[in-house]
Amino acid sequence: MVLGWRRRTSTGHRAAAAKKHSPAGKLDMEQLVIPNHFLCPISLDLMKDPVTLSSGITYDRQSIDTWLEAGNFKCPVSNQVLRNFDQIPNHTLRTMIQEWCSQNQHYGIQRIPTPRIPIMPVEVSEILFSITASARRVDQTGCLECVHKIKKWAADSERNKRCIVESGAASVLAGAFDAFASDGVQRNATVCEEILSALSWMMFPALDEETQKYLGSHASLDCLVWFLKFDRDLLVKQNSILALKELLSNCSDQNKHVVEALAEIEGVDKMLFDYIKEKSSVTITKASLMVVFYSVSFSEQFRSALLEMDLVSLLLDTILDSEKGISERALGVLDSLCDCKEGREKAYAHALTMPVLVKKILRVSEMATEYSISAVWKLCKNASRQEERVLVEALQAGSFQKLLLVLQVRCADEYHTKEKATELLKLLNPYRAGLECIESVDFKSIRRSF
Repeated sequence: MVLGWRRRTSTGHRAAAAKKHSPAGKLDMEQLVIPNHFLCPISLDLMKDPVTLSSGITYDRQSIDTWLEAGNFKCPVSNQVLRNFDQIPNHTLRTMIQEWCSQNQHYGIQRIPTPRIPIMPVEVSEILFSITASARRVDQTGCLECVHKIKKWAADSERNKRCIVESGAASVLAGAFDAFASDGVQRNATVCEEILSALSWMMFPALDEETQKYLGSHASLDCLVWFLKFDRDLLVKQNSILALKELLSNCSDQNKHVVEALAEIEGVDKMLFDYIKEKSSVTITKASLMVVFYSVSFSEQFRSALLEMDLVSLLLDTILDSEKGISERALGVLDSLCDCKEGREKAYAHALTMPVLVKKILRVSEMATEYSISAVWKLCKNASRQEERVLVEALQAGSFQKLLLVLQVRCADEYHTKEKATELLKLLNPYRAGLECIESVDFKSIRRSF
């Protein structure tokens, strides 16, 4: 493998690397060859940030980072087991590369900029300690300086972001957010906005337990809702609703008190209803639907309040007139509402419920199909004598043929979805005579299982 790499660093490959770093048409490939020691042994590209490992071999920092993060513990060229993972910047080689670029600018070669030195965990720990101390004293100025420094580090590189997250910054910032929110939202709005902005990219893929505790406090929830109600900055609103979504997505029966605390905040149900209705931005609409989804799943108070506002009608309008991601989430909320008698009654009362649900089967995505079939199944299975018309409506909308196709194609949750489709076919079969409807456009581009 090593010999293979070395053979590849021929004139042709060096010229190709040079071409990659220069505008098309400005380089005579026969006149310019990149010196072999300027190329990264892994990527074969001109090194932008050369670093030397304990094995003595120099690589471009981005390439060797990728190699090490993949779980490799040996030097790619020498195959030696690395004594440590320290990466020492090779300033001499970088200066030589920069000088070579400057000398060959007439060929279209752009000078490699001097890279920023990555931060170390000890630096992050010092800043986080200062943030905790500033929050304890409710020192806005001191906290803002530290938060701005963290945001600046994060903007420099993905490596810095990982270092910040791995140092436990999310829980420290969430604790500071809670402290300033407890002291007064309006008085500390600026610092809370900055903390929330820094937290926005740290909350994925999931919040740790301590961060959940701080963001789920009454003071933090009040602050997030206050931003959503009164702040004029769309980005602040977006960060707030995303924080609520991530917070509620970690809720379970053991910690559903977070949803209950949110439901107790005056006007929060009306605010979420309006965000879905207004569609101020795709991100906010999607996040609002997810907050509603988790809320109605864990809080009867929340569910009842939203149903009284005619949430079912709003969801049906949203499903009909929105892009894929929003339709999926709206279908998910509608499916969740059909779990309770009150939600099903509202769905039975709306003339568009069954036509819209059936229409979306096999039309939007596998997830949308799953939610649609689940909602139709709940409505048909729980229909009383007076509500049996929904089975007729389902047949008139073309559900029987679609359900037969669902049994033959792949689904996101194949077992449960096909099980519900089979039960639905049994429920609908007695009403089939003269009521079948087929719309061929619904069956285009179906992903077959064979």
